[in-house]
Amino acid sequence: MTQIHWFPGHMKKALNEIEEKIKLVDVVIEILDARAPISSINPEFEKRITNKKKLLVISRSDLADPVETKKWEICLKKTSNSLLILDLTNPRSEKLISEEVKKLGEEKHAKERAKGMKPQPIKAMIIGVPNVGKSSLINRIAKRHAAGVQNKPGYTRGEQYIKVNNDFILLDTPGVLPMNYEDKKHATNLALLGSIREEILPNDELVRVLLNYLNKNYPESLKDRFGITDLSNSETVILEVAKKRGLITQGQYDLDKANFLILKEFKEGKLGRITLEKAL
Repeated sequence: MTQIHWFPGHMKKALNEIEEKIKLVDVVIEILDARAPISSINPEFEKRITNKKKLLVISRSDLADPVETKKWEICLKKTSNSLLILDLTNPRSEKLISEEVKKLGEEKHAKERAKGMKPQPIKAMIIGVPNVGKSSLINRIAKRHAAGVQNKPGYTRGEQYIKVNNDFILLDTPGVLPMNYEDKKHATNLALLGSIREEILPNDELVRVLLNYLNKNYPESLKDRFGITDLSNSETVILEVAKKRGLITQGQYDLDKANFLILKEFKEGKLGRITLEKAL
């Protein structure tokens, strides 16, 4: 498959700054999207955090297939000592994160006490590709709008230090994508989640990929929302969505608007709880 390249200058700069700042933190919190955990791993991060304690957070569990999320939890626990599956709309998220970070900082605090020092706040860096829920999670943890939240890739700019409580300081970082994707499927999954800009993979292409996947794995996904039960022909489905929602431009059914609507409702979970990657 053709390689997908998308690495704007601000992401290269952010990656360099993350590499510098990571030396100053005690814990790294890496966010993956429950709907595509493997696609939302950035290998560039993995190279840089090998010597740090890491908390792996699987976000957006409320939008993902719960059966698949459970399988992913079992699978990822084999390689991660600290793992949380989170629904970012749940107020308990803040407590769960704080407790897990505290556990990971116990060794640091023990060393400080042994030296007769007062335990210092644990410094944690939060990393992830764009639009996996980092900003929503930060705002939940900090109990305020500390980070900008917007459903488009690359919105958060620059690092921000956020005091969570007296024992926990969080360093936010911008979302950074890998330099390229040798596997187009990973890039497509991230584009479906809104992590890659539309110009790289157009909506009409994404919708065809999505409908083909839904037809094979979630054939009832458009039944409640649009009354469509046959997903075998993507062209027909797109036209039906345009008809049912009255998407008309200059007297013609607007297929571009239908494509946009299908993607939007998928991202928002309105087509049901769907996972794009199956755990092995």
